[in-house]
Amino acid sequence: MSVLTSPRGKVEVVHCRRTESQDIYCIKSLIRKFTCKLFGKLSIIYLLEKANLAVTLCNDKEEIMAQATFLDYPNWNVAKQDDWVSVFRELDSDIPCTPLNTLFMHLFVAVDEYSVGCCKEILRTVYKAVPELHFIFLIVPSYMSLGSTLITVFDQVGNIPCLTYEEDFAVHICHRHSHYPQLHIRKARVEDHDDLMPIFMRYDTILKETYGEYFLAELIEAQDEENHAVVCEVAGTAVGFMSVCSRVNMQLLHECFDLGPFHGLCFPHPDDVLEAPQELSVRRSQDAELRSSSQGSQKIVEESQEPVFPDTMENIQGNIAKEAASEEALTAVQSGSVSEPEDIEKLSDVSTGYAQDHRVSSRSLASLLLPEEPVHFRPIYRGASAAFCIQLFCIDEKYEARSLDFMNFVFSLFSDKNFCIISLPHLTPEFILIQNFVKMVPFSTCTLEQDLYVFHRAGLLKSIHIRFATFLDTPGVENLVSTLMLNKSILEDLDRYNKARKDPDGTLLQAFVAEVAEQIVGIAVIRNEMDIEYIRSHYNIEDFIYFSHHQREEHGHMHHFALNPIFRHYTKFFLKEILRLGFKSCLYYPVYPKSREGKFQNPYAHSLTSALHYLVPVRPRRQIVYPLEKLGINAPSKAVSKDPISYALNHTNRKLTLEPKITVNAKIIVVGASNVGISFLETLVFCSHLKFNNLTLISTHGLPGKKLLDTEQRKFLASDHCFNDKDYALMSLCSWVNVVVGRMTGIDRAAKHVVLSTGEIVLYDHLILCTGQQYQVPCPTGADISQHLTNREVPNSSQRRYTGKVPCNHFTLNEEEDCFKALTWIRNNSITTEGNVIVYGNTIDTYTTVETLLNLGVSGSRVHLVQPPPASTITCINNYSVESAVADALAAAGVTIYRDAILAQWNDGLHPDPIYSASFTTPTKPFRLPCSMFFSFCEKNVDYETFKALNDTCLVYDGRLVIDTNFHTNDIAIRAAGSLTKFSNRYYSNEWTHSNFSSKEIGFQLAAAMLHLFDPTLEPVTEPPADLDRLIPMYKGAKIQGGILPGSYHYLHIAKPAIPTPLEVQMAQPNYGLEIVTGNAKNGTYFRIHINKYKMVETITCLSREPFPTSNYIRLFGQHEQLLNNLCARYDENLITDLYSYFTEPWCLALFHDRFIDLRKELRQILASKEEEDLPSIEQLAHQIEDEEINPTEKPRQYLKRVFEESIYKTLVERSTLDYLHYNRYHLPMYAWPGII
Repeated sequence: MSVLTSPRGKVEVVHCRRTESQDIYCIKSLIRKFTCKLFGKLSIIYLLEKANLAVTLCNDKEEIMAQATFLDYPNWNVAKQDDWVSVFRELDSDIPCTPLNTLFMHLFVAVDEYSVGCCKEILRTVYKAVPELHFIFLIVPSYMSLGSTLITVFDQVGNIPCLTYEEDFAVHICHRHSHYPQLHIRKARVEDHDDLMPIFMRYDTILKETYGEYFLAELIEAQDEENHAVVCEVAGTAVGFMSVCSRVNMQLLHECFDLGPFHGLCFPHPDDVLEAPQELSVRRSQDAELRSSSQGSQKIVEESQEPVFPDTMENIQGNIAKEAASEEALTAVQSGSVSEPEDIEKLSDVSTGYAQDHRVSSRSLASLLLPEEPVHFRPIYRGASAAFCIQLFCIDEKYEARSLDFMNFVFSLFSDKNFCIISLPHLTPEFILIQNFVKMVPFSTCTLEQDLYVFHRAGLLKSIHIRFATFLDTPGVENLVSTLMLNKSILEDLDRYNKARKDPDGTLLQAFVAEVAEQIVGIAVIRNEMDIEYIRSHYNIEDFIYFSHHQREEHGHMHHFALNPIFRHYTKFFLKEILRLGFKSCLYYPVYPKSREGKFQNPYAHSLTSALHYLVPVRPRRQIVYPLEKLGINAPSKAVSKDPISYALNHTNRKLTLEPKITVNAKIIVVGASNVGISFLETLVFCSHLKFNNLTLISTHGLPGKKLLDTEQRKFLASDHCFNDKDYALMSLCSWVNVVVGRMTGIDRAAKHVVLSTGEIVLYDHLILCTGQQYQVPCPTGADISQHLTNREVPNSSQRRYTGKVPCNHFTLNEEEDCFKALTWIRNNSITTEGNVIVYGNTIDTYTTVETLLNLGVSGSRVHLVQPPPASTITCINNYSVESAVADALAAAGVTIYRDAILAQWNDGLHPDPIYSASFTTPTKPFRLPCSMFFSFCEKNVDYETFKALNDTCLVYDGRLVIDTNFHTNDIAIRAAGSLTKFSNRYYSNEWTHSNFSSKEIGFQLAAAMLHLFDPTLEPVTEPPADLDRLIPMYKGAKIQGGILPGSYHYLHIAKPAIPTPLEVQMAQPNYGLEIVTGNAKNGTYFRIHINKYKMVETITCLSREPFPTSNYIRLFGQHEQLLNNLCARYDENLITDLYSYFTEPWCLALFHDRFIDLRKELRQILASKEEEDLPSIEQLAHQIEDEEINPTEKPRQYLKRVFEESIYKTLVERSTLDYLHYNRYHLPMYAWPGII
């Protein structure tokens, strides 16, 4: 916040923020004729779309006071976008402008009364936001004066001609030193104590309480060769402090962190052991191959690493000193007293082969915590330490953006050291200084509650130059990428670029290199994005860009990006230069899924990019399933409707190149890969402005979505349609989430770690329990059927836990891996040709499993469906028509059904492994069945190991884990969600649990509840009133189940969240509503829709022998029947005989569109807004009629319709609807609009 005072004495409290699209109207209102003469006639939306940085100044009422837009190339076409540096160097050789330190002002507007103050405040904010920036140029026609505002901050440096006009243009410059100068750094003195202590006390009082009031003075006095204290000062006052020390516990760092990329932060020594013995290397490679096929370590690829050899850095110090001198001289450039700095000497062979992937999951915990995992080889470094550490650092918040100014000085104090390190508690917010450091990856055995950051001396070099690659760069690129697994692909593309500038298919190819002191330190290869129509239609790219303002050739496809991590803090600059030099505005990078073998699935797979964290993940869009044959020529183009291999899309554009991400280092551990857990992780990952560094999933089988079962095959288990294999590929959670394969067996709440079945521990700050409930091995009652016992005479064993050895041919199917094991057993043991299969249970999964067995070729006469006594009167399908059709299909297939049967014994009480026979009691007489395979689908429950872990750690457990309405357990650091949980008894709602709601929505709400802890852009959460705190939240998402039932019936049931009630009881209610049914269940044409009393679609049930578009039908839930083309009226008039056919008609496809909900909101907003001053809105009229404030002579509906048609609302609604159809015409070409004919 700053205060501006106008010449008339008026005061405004102002703040700066990034410009948003809704600012455009206000910006236009601030444009004057003088503005157009200075900057030209501009399209504001186009300018903002292409700007690198746009800043809006607002007052405390959020009224826009000023706005400025900055790009990385000059306006008025005085120089080419990709070649302006030489032009400006010729203008004034004393100005060392480079693409790194220069921006151009393309627009400035302000409220006249405060314009001078606004201009200075915006420039100060820009220099603060971009630390590398030193010059801002302003170019105007030479005949124009700058006016009274801009002339106060810009100085003219000369004139240059225009490439397109005959007139000259004047070039003006604004220097950093006038607004947010670099800091002066010097050794600390004892007299600095009084200046620094208030800064320390503002942040922390622990040091003073621990070491006394004068700890800082004592620290300054204790300086010697190993310890130094440094301050930064402004106007003679110390405003920042840094204490550095050359004593570093290298042994501890080697034990806890993977320092291989930096040669262990040591100087090379002849006795260094850098490679594993050959025998161990072979064993590791074999184990890695096994792991990739058995558990899919959830990483795209593991990169080999080449250490840095610090002894090659002998020239660096002098080079940095030269650059530091030139940097300080920038403050005197305008006087012409400093010449252009000399070229820096070559960096020797520093950090060759040093590019690696720095994504979150580049060192996933997944493979490190497996019981069969061998101990990884760790290099042994015997050389002297090459690092010094920062012990204490503090700076006034006002000057924090200049924190890196310390580094030149402290490196000069340790001329024999090449690395600066700092360790921080991992919950410390990432401040500006460490944003330039490289965060090191800890080993899985690391128990330090600290993160380690490393900065290399060479990272201070500012002479990084991005340019197009040439033939001469090939050796340097080979050296850079020599340790990358996909280096061959990079070199092939580079060679292709150098020879032809094109791909084999003719697509334009561009290769860029990053060069520092004549050495290649980075390589990027891009091509024109040829699938941009597919990207636009399948991904929410318009969350980040206005698509219509980007030409087709401005979309680029990133193939490779590798940058030496010493210069990792220049990644965004590299990307920005790629866009500028390549005349691109957007870059896309796809991440393809892996196959089970751990290899890339297709020939178009990309190499890794170390820039992934600087891109934003783009959400996939839900697609309409089109009836292509019915649409004919009105179907979408093949570019939109094609179905290639799914991939996760990442993106950046010009607007994002100077947009920082908020880093979250909190250790968020999710236990259980249930739909709730996946939805929670998905929500966090797609927060584009946040970067979660420590997301970890603990799961028995890792991330789901491995496609173990063919998509065409029957699934053993029913689906809730939250996620499928394609969804997992589109998310690519493995790019952002560490995966630990294992089972949770304990929680230490005091130490805040989870104990795994392997004995390993995983530390957490926030623990999320989403293990759900699983089918358990049933416990036989032990009844001897030879005594002809009935169910009444048998003790109830439903609450007993089976503790014996699980028979090898007994299967409880809970996830895809279990189904794959069962499928493998069936094939390996000839179950399809011989042997009886018993399916025990009465859930919907029993029916889908029976259908799968029949589809695999198992004869129905050898399949026995044994159903235990039901726990309630509600069946799993809860629809008599569907149940009778399925029963008839089972009978036709020869499947025998046994009802109310309780498992008594396996193998007549003898050793149960394997199961040869199973005995059951019934209400009448017992029976015994031969058995080759036993499937159990008894009631789901919490896994015993999970229960024991929760119970032993004293989390409140009452049949399920007890939570409050904010997902909290009785431990504030532990949250839980899903079917594992129940609400606390204080809510008096025991019948409502998370099981009643959509798992996907629960996961989203859980993430939303936690985001307030990490996202400063969100409004702070206000505590609800005491009486509302007693209410449980009611989620509105549909509860869905579906699958393929016996008889090859495709089944789908969509319903609102509710307490289970028999369908007959629901229909008997007076306010039930209307039932619309077409077809017949037994014929496989059954389609039922329940319309509630508010005329909204509340339930959908489908049973069909033909596959149907499930995702389309899910979109019908919650729609008003009139929106479905007056469904009720048409049904009453017998115009609808087949709902399947009805919902393939072209008129309804917009209902299935992912943005249709946005149209509904927009239209509602129009009707609720007051468009005409003398007339109420349509919504207000409706309320007035309801409250009897007005009494129209005609029927209320007719009255509202007449007012609507006679007012401006009709025009607004029509225009909005047509705009929607026109904007989405690539998805909805079957609709006509004015002018199409």
